[in-house]
Amino acid sequence: MEDYAIKTVALSSVSWATLFVVTTKVLPKRSFDFRSRIVATFHAFLAITLASLSVQDWSCPLCPLATKPSPQQNQALAITTGYMIYDLMCCVYHHQQKTEDLVHHLVTIFGLGAGLAYQRCGSEMVGALWVSEISGPFLHLRDLLKELGYRDTALNLAVDICFAVIFSLSRMIGGTYLTYLTVSNENPILIKVMSVGLLSVSAFWFYKIARMVIYKLSKRSKAKSFNSKSL
Repeated sequence: MEDYAIKTVALSSVSWATLFVVTTKVLPKRSFDFRSRIVATFHAFLAITLASLSVQDWSCPLCPLATKPSPQQNQALAITTGYMIYDLMCCVYHHQQKTEDLVHHLVTIFGLGAGLAYQRCGSEMVGALWVSEISGPFLHLRDLLKELGYRDTALNLAVDICFAVIFSLSRMIGGTYLTYLTVSNENPILIKVMSVGLLSVSAFWFYKIARMVIYKLSKRSKAKSFNSKSL
């Protein structure tokens, strides 16, 4: 891995940790999860912006394939790698790390790290970053709303549905296509394995999200049916 990438990853980790400390000072009464998701939302918007700005040709966003990342792509990948390292350490320190979250963090860190180390498949890696983070703001908003007192409201349900739709389209359609491109082209075996691993993690989360949405819609439908009968 180039010295510039290593320094950017390290600086990114420190910067995200600093932002979390500032958020804690500003919102001392909020939970760890709430403050962590505020930082995560900032990262999601930044990652989407950097990934979009690094596209070399919007007529073919994923071109060129299996090539060295541009400086803009390296920056986007390094900043997100730093964020994932910070988030992993933060969750472990505060004992907030679930097994599935740990797997997700490790797969993402090793996947992005492999791309930075091998200096290959820059367009595919940034594409994966984009499809992974595009649903992020809705993911975090749904939990922020719950702590703000909007649990089981129409607004919370609308955010849940938006998140589920965007996640499904980006991860399961866009992510599957990206995995196919990564595996079918001349890329290092480690990057191919990490690509398949990330898609597997996405499929697991897709299953859990689908169950969540079905449960909420069913619960809301039963509540409406009960209220109408009561009237």
